[in-house]
Amino acid sequence: MTGLALTLISAALLNNFVLHWPLGVDPLLAGSRRQVHALGLATLCLMVIVGVIGHAIWQWLLVPLQLEALRLFVFLPLSVLLIAPLLKLLERWLPTLPFDGLWPLLLGNAGVLGLALINAQNDQGLLHATALSLGAGLGFWLVLSVFCDLRERAAGETIPLPFRGLPIDLISAGLIAVIFLGFSGLIKT
Repeated sequence: MTGLALTLISAALLNNFVLHWPLGVDPLLAGSRRQVHALGLATLCLMVIVGVIGHAIWQWLLVPLQLEALRLFVFLPLSVLLIAPLLKLLERWLPTLPFDGLWPLLLGNAGVLGLALINAQNDQGLLHATALSLGAGLGFWLVLSVFCDLRERAAGETIPLPFRGLPIDLISAGLIAVIFLGFSGLIKT
């Protein structure tokens, strides 16, 4: 049980999919303040669903049939085909959050596909894959919230002309990554 908790914390803070591995950076830079929590929740749900189903397909279909080389061709359509039903389900459950317009951001999120591939590569069991998926989704949501808050605070400041827009966003993402490096002493092996 401790291993699962450490996997969850590690995926959310230490080995964050956005900061440690540059997966899922596109939705981070393209998301608007109005859709932060909707995008975070949708990505969290999509990562958990794709992570669990992808691991089950890997463990019970691809490995027994010795089709390991086809993992990319199986996980990519899986992650794409689950976006629309998930968004409709979330819109029905949470009508107050703006889920409209999230389809392209979820489609361009390489973190979901990367998570399924990492779960297949690690192959440490379904509970570990679930903990890693949940931690990765929570970490994405955390970074998205912190980044949007930082972007909102920077909008009111006077920024030199060459740094406005994307340059200050990239500098901000780099500073958040350095801050998250401070969590590296949290877990000792």
